[in-house]
Amino acid sequence: MKLLVVDVGNTSTAVGLWDRGRVSHVMHLDGRERLGNFEGVEKLVRSEKVAGCAYVSVVPKADRAYRSAFRKLGLKVHQVSHEDFGLFPAGRSTSPEIAIDYPHPETIGADRLADAAGAVSRYGSPVLVMDFGTALTAAVVTADRVWRGGVIAPGFPLMRDYLFERTAKLPRMELGKGKPPRIGRSTEEAMRFGALVGYRGMVREIVAELLKNFKADFKLVATGGFARWALRDLDLPFTVDPTLTLYGAGLIANARMKTTKGETGRKSS
Repeated sequence: MKLLVVDVGNTSTAVGLWDRGRVSHVMHLDGRERLGNFEGVEKLVRSEKVAGCAYVSVVPKADRAYRSAFRKLGLKVHQVSHEDFGLFPAGRSTSPEIAIDYPHPETIGADRLADAAGAVSRYGSPVLVMDFGTALTAAVVTADRVWRGGVIAPGFPLMRDYLFERTAKLPRMELGKGKPPRIGRSTEEAMRFGALVGYRGMVREIVAELLKNFKADFKLVATGGFARWALRDLDLPFTVDPTLTLYGAGLIANARMKTTKGETGRKSS
C-alpha cells in the first residue's frame, strides 16, 4: 500500500511517500497551520496513486484542515497515537512490535511514537532516539521493545528565539550551518559558540544519564532538521536518519490499516 506520510511539527510540515517500507519524494510545506505549497502534495497523490495517509501531528489546531484536505484527495487518513500500541504489561502491541509503559500514554507526542517505532524497526532495540526539532526530545525503548519514557528540552529554535525576544541587542542567529569558533569575537560568533558547544554538552549529559539509569547498550539514533548540525564532531556514535518520523508513521498506519481491513475506525477515516 502506498501512503502519503505527513509530520506536522511546530515549525514546519514534512510530507513524503511511503511505499513498501521506503520513504521518498520528501517535501516541506510552508507553515504549520495552513496548507502552503499543497499543489505538490496533490500532484504526488495523483501520480503515485496513493491509497491512504499516515498522519502525525503535534499541532492540534492544524489537524482539522489537513485531515479534511487529505480526505478530499480520496485518502483514508490514519492519525498515529498511543492507541496503535499495546499497553504494558496488559494488552498486545500491534505491528510494529513495541508496547508502552507510561502513566498517561495519551500525552505522548505522536512524533515521538513514530520515531520509536521506526527506530526499532530499522535498528533494533534497545534504542535511544533523539529528535532535533523545535524542541529536543528523546525516547527510550528497552531491549524488550517497551517504550519507557523520554526527555524534552528546548531545541535550537526556542533557544535562539528566546535570546532574540528577551534581550535588547542580540540578533536573531541563523541556524543550521556553520561551525563554532574557537571563541566568540563578535556577537554572532559568541551566540554560535554558546548554541553549538553548549547544546552538544546538553546532549552528551542526557545520553550519559540515560545510559547510567538503564545500564543498557543503547543504539543511538537521531532525526530532525538540526540533527546533523548539532551532532557534527560530537563524540557519540549517533546514526542520523532524516526520514525516521515519516518512516515510522507509514509503518504504523500500514499495519493498522491492514488490521482493520479497510473498516473505518475512530482515527482511520
